[in-house]
Amino acid sequence: MIRKATHNDIPRILELLSQVNDVHADGRPDFFIKGKRKYNEEDLLKIINDDTTPVFVCEENDDIKGYAFCVIQDLSRCDNLRPDKSLYIDDICVDENYRRHGVGKKLYEHVFQFAKEEKCFNITLNVWAKNPGAQAFYESMGMTVQKVCMEKILIDN
Repeated sequence: MIRKATHNDIPRILELLSQVNDVHADGRPDFFIKGKRKYNEEDLLKIINDDTTPVFVCEENDDIKGYAFCVIQDLSRCDNLRPDKSLYIDDICVDENYRRHGVGKKLYEHVFQFAKEEKCFNITLNVWAKNPGAQAFYESMGMTVQKVCMEKILIDN
């Protein structure tokens, strides 16, 4: 079952945030710190309680198997863009024990339906180049490349 996250889900979401950070740290140890996560308990409480940042969890048998962090972006403040809403997927994570079991697909499809109900123009996300599995997953969900983010590293770690 996919549902909106509540404050009771925060401990499990924190575990999953650590898992996804470690995946990124394996691919980009120069950028990510293994064993850390991008949000703490206080951050999560604010995010979960904000209607513009919905968080969905996939729960089966009283266990949260994954989450999707979303941001509803209001593009009407940009003079050069159509005055639409966009849904940005900040993060999708599936517990390492449940990957390749359809959890990510269920989460993505729920987010897709939610974005349609919210009358969003599109869904966007960023995916790291060192995460080809995620790239392939998003392509299998019908996503296409919108833009490419490039970098030049200036400090040798």
